[in-house]
Amino acid sequence: MPVTLPPNALDGFRRFSRFNSPYPAHDDGRAVDLYPEDGRGISPVSGVVRETRTVGCPDRPYAASEDHLIVVELDDEWCRRSGAEPGSIARILHVIPEASPGDHVAVGDDLGPTTRSGFFGQWVDDHVHLGFRAPGASALRASGSLPVDVDVAVDPISWDGNGVVIERGPTHVLLDAPTHPDPGESFAALASDEGIPLDGGLTHYAGGGTFGRHGEDAEATLWDTRVGVADGRGLAWDPVDVLANGERTVGLSLFAARDAGYGAKVVCPDCEFEIGEPVSLDVVPSDDPIRLGVG
Repeated sequence: MPVTLPPNALDGFRRFSRFNSPYPAHDDGRAVDLYPEDGRGISPVSGVVRETRTVGCPDRPYAASEDHLIVVELDDEWCRRSGAEPGSIARILHVIPEASPGDHVAVGDDLGPTTRSGFFGQWVDDHVHLGFRAPGASALRASGSLPVDVDVAVDPISWDGNGVVIERGPTHVLLDAPTHPDPGESFAALASDEGIPLDGGLTHYAGGGTFGRHGEDAEATLWDTRVGVADGRGLAWDPVDVLANGERTVGLSLFAARDAGYGAKVVCPDCEFEIGEPVSLDVVPSDDPIRLGVG
């Protein structure tokens, strides 16, 4: 059975994703990345800090050389509300801990500042990584977490793939579309042609997912091209490329958001699009799709 985050666990977070990562901890939706509003690592759980660890991470010029793990033994009441077995633990990463072993933390408490970890790409915003382990399971191994669900509705956003560049980063551009249908009030995500909100890195990470349920043999298409098919709790991406004005990109970041700044984030380290430039996205079959962090 999955651990299901109750709605108040997302208070203070503007976005979330279960599949937008290449790391095994996220396989089949077994972790969730929560993006805070103000750069502070807010606790999405209630319990007692059991231990903290500092670990080395991949050397990246834009990131810190260390990351941090906060292990929380969950309160029985929080377990009851989330469907977790009593005695389960939470693993929280990418936060510099200001809480110490033995401290009790409640949902919404400040655990410390987020850190720019070498475990994620330059285009990835700072976030809180959250996973769960059954009672007695190792909290230190990267894999072995329980499946995670989030008990909030995510509205589908239909979009034709056209927008204008409003932000340029070293490895990405942000478009002014699609726009959030109800910013600040609900979560929403880019939807497939079938109206299913999509999650993950399309298709630079091997698998993606959906917000909500999809059928056992469900297919997902985007702009009249099939992009994936149901695979367990997620989607196995088809071999496709994402094009921007006809140029191949690394991919498209997908997530659920409730902030007004929603817009397509196109990962394209070599692109030369300028602020104000119109961009049209498309998805086409590929003989050699980009896959990051695989193999």
